[in-house]
Amino acid sequence: MIRRLFQLLLLAALAWGAGFALFLYNLGKPLGAYSTDAVVVLTGGPGRIQRGLDALRREDARRMLVSGVNPDVRPRELAAQFPADRALFRCCVDLGHEAVDTRSNADETGRWVREHGYRSVRLVTSDWHMMRARLELRHVLAGVAIVGDGVPSRPGWRMLMREYHKYLVRRGALLLGVD
Repeated sequence: MIRRLFQLLLLAALAWGAGFALFLYNLGKPLGAYSTDAVVVLTGGPGRIQRGLDALRREDARRMLVSGVNPDVRPRELAAQFPADRALFRCCVDLGHEAVDTRSNADETGRWVREHGYRSVRLVTSDWHMMRARLELRHVLAGVAIVGDGVPSRPGWRMLMREYHKYLVRRGALLLGVD
């Protein structure tokens, strides 16, 4: 009995370790020139909005959503932080003020993508956040191609472990049909 329990715990630890290694291997990578209908930037980390603007400037997408913007921030205020790109903000950038976490980012993005009829999206978020963000978007955007564009960062092991566990919990919930 104890031997069987030990074997199960060992198997679980090996599966967890292999999953974590796979998670580390699949951290979001930067995406160069690649055309999609739209860019979706999830707020929360440095370099994300600039990465999305770069894609718009290269005409890799027609429009961009910045999801999870503080409700007090107005488009003009955000555009002031990117003076060279004010014209892009006027024509092609929408601010989403409803999202407060990754799941609500996906919901907000889903409504925006369906409203515009987009079939492909460039997802811009931090490298360590890409797997869970893409999981959430795939859940609400069935049939829409989602291409990751990870912004390199320097997460510590604690951050990586926390994100991996959030990913596992959410993945498990979705597999069980819990939304």
